Amino acid sequence: MTVKDDRRWNHNIHYHPRILRVIPDGARRALDVGCGEGMLARELRRAVPHVTGIDLDAPSIDQARERPDDVDYVLGDFLTHPFEPASFDVVASVATLHHVDAATGLARMRDLLRPGGVLAVVGLARSVMPGDLPRDLAGVVVGTLHRAVKGHWEHPSPTVWPPPVTYPQMRALAAEILPGSRYRRHLLLRYSIIWRRPRD
Repeated sequence: MTVKDDRRWNHNIHYHPRILRVIPDGARRALDVGCGEGMLARELRRAVPHVTGIDLDAPSIDQARERPDDVDYVLGDFLTHPFEPASFDVVASVATLHHVDAATGLARMRDLLRPGGVLAVVGLARSVMPGDLPRDLAGVVVGTLHRAVKGHWEHPSPTVWPPPVTYPQMRALAAEILPGSRYRRHLLLRYSIIWRRPRD
């Protein structure tokens, strides 16, 4: 049985609003990198006329294509798919960067953005112990409370654990590859990166 989007919750879905809030005015084309079965792509489509979702997992793309949502779903690798450079106003990605080389992935997403476009990433990274233990424990407690109230939807896409890159390493990569980006570490074991490509 398919669960309606508005009844789903997990740590990734919790941070979708951070992405949706930074869609630039007048955005015409959006790309969801690692779209899975398409939940974020469907949310993007409510604000952006042309949305493409790309993922390497065929069963997830098959599920996405079952929805009548007017999103173009592509089975493929965003690192090598022949997208035109600087062709999207929004590039979004949730829980995808730890599946690829993070530096390569960030650079590819950057290069797909038009001037003035926004890159919005929510990702997972590896904690550095013992310093991160208090934050991680707090995140587990808060996540447990959320699940008790909202339930927990398990996405069908493949998982990678542990993430190969630490939180400090991700922050440094964002600063290097996306100068001026806003990096934030979140309580529910996630980080976000928001970056607007400068206009030429």
